[in-house]
Amino acid sequence: MYAIITTGGKQYKVSEGDIIKIEKLEAKEGDSITFDKVNAISNQSLEVGTPYLSGHSVSATVVKCGRAKKVIVYRYKRKSGYHKKNGHRQPYTEVKIQKIA
Repeated sequence: MYAIITTGGKQYKVSEGDIIKIEKLEAKEGDSITFDKVNAISNQSLEVGTPYLSGHSVSATVVKCGRAKKVIVYRYKRKSGYHKKNGHRQPYTEVKIQKIA
């Protein structure tokens, strides 16, 4: 059994017991959260919402909050001596899927 949920502007295919990294949420480690935006659920057959299914939800527990590895952003224009180097670390929340209801 799996579900497709939407959070942080992205869609994730999840099953019970999965650990996924999603966009940062305002939750602390150990908190329980519920995702109400369920796009599809597959048990024996596939149910697809338009755009979301009503009456279905996915519950999860926050494992940890952190920041991803640094990504280097380098800008360069030839012949003019212009170059600029920036780094970026995207914050994330790691959650464990407990139950698909």
